[in-house]
Amino acid sequence: MALNICEFKDIDIEDYDAVVVGSGFAGSVCARELAERGGMRVLIIEKRSHIAGNMYDEYDEAGILVHRYGPHIFHTYDQHVFDYVRRFAGWIGYQHHVLADWYGTYLPVPFNKNSMEIAFGEEKAAHLIQKLIDVFGDERKVTITELREADDPELSEVADFVYKNVFLYYTQKQWGLTPDEVDPSVTARVPVFISRDDRYFQDTYQGMPALGYTALFEEMLSYDGIDICLSTDAASIFDLEFEDASEDAKLAAIKIKGKAFTGPIVYTGPLDELFCGRFGRLPYRTLDFVYETYDEEYKLPCATVNYTVTEDYTRITEFKRLSGQRSDKTTIMKEYSRAYEDPDTQIPYYAILGEENAAHYQRYLSLTSSLDNFHPLGRLAEYRYYNMDKIIELALQLSDELLAEAGKQR
Repeated sequence: MALNICEFKDIDIEDYDAVVVGSGFAGSVCARELAERGGMRVLIIEKRSHIAGNMYDEYDEAGILVHRYGPHIFHTYDQHVFDYVRRFAGWIGYQHHVLADWYGTYLPVPFNKNSMEIAFGEEKAAHLIQKLIDVFGDERKVTITELREADDPELSEVADFVYKNVFLYYTQKQWGLTPDEVDPSVTARVPVFISRDDRYFQDTYQGMPALGYTALFEEMLSYDGIDICLSTDAASIFDLEFEDASEDAKLAAIKIKGKAFTGPIVYTGPLDELFCGRFGRLPYRTLDFVYETYDEEYKLPCATVNYTVTEDYTRITEFKRLSGQRSDKTTIMKEYSRAYEDPDTQIPYYAILGEENAAHYQRYLSLTSSLDNFHPLGRLAEYRYYNMDKIIELALQLSDELLAEAGKQR
């Protein structure tokens, strides 16, 4: 079965029981669940010209499968979530490894026993590793704060090295901060792994969809009862009605094609954009990507290299190492972090969390509190950071709630 792509001008909104805005994991999982388990007719509204949200991947001119919105590596401790995504794709085993480029020398990240030997030399590292084991135990992750609280100058030296050479400059580039602006609470969580496990994630279930993420989403959304309108902006087709004319008036209804839609609306886009930024734009960081193809089998020693002390890009990803492809060419991607300033030309990736921004978001969220059928879900709609597996878990939970409310659980 193929995707059912339709033009918004041709649809009759009364044919649908639910509307989903966005076709990333949050929206796609809900659409599939409502259609499959609830027998609902679901309309997906997608702003982009393709499905799969930021997980979208495609083959470039060199025949390499590349992720167009940054690298995505699936990992989870939740077997239920992993079993769910395995319904829609074959999977290849993949364990993610990251190296930090330390002035031309590679250090495994997170910083661990192997990193310590490279940074401090084998003899000194052996002494430091033994001290870490004596104080904290083996096979543990300890934070910079814990190292400093041990009140030992040698452990503080380890903490300072990791802070200066692995964390600080990378964080400045990623978030556009000066050293003084780096939140101490974030710094405190930077880990040192007392282990030789070089994997970036230690989750029980890890892997990559064998044919890529786009193919997975095509399988998920190719279901009778799911229609998709691409290149359609929800803000342009939703007619918002408010309880009164005041700036903070709550929503009374969302009309689509002149009719108040009373079925579930699962909204996964930026909440401020739905309201045309009436309280000012929520702040995000955006990303720019530069792709380079080489007539070489591989360019990097692993899938991702972080540039923690040099360069103005944050990291480089080599996609063949993610997908397991065989080719005499390879494509890499350099990643630059920028301020999010123009919603027409940029994509919001990372919410800038903090009390002031949280209050700013809550002001937008309060506009929807009177509308029982409106359900914000996901990174953008909730102004939070989520991994893929958490988004899937939340989408399954919301689907259960909506199906229970509708009395349509199959």
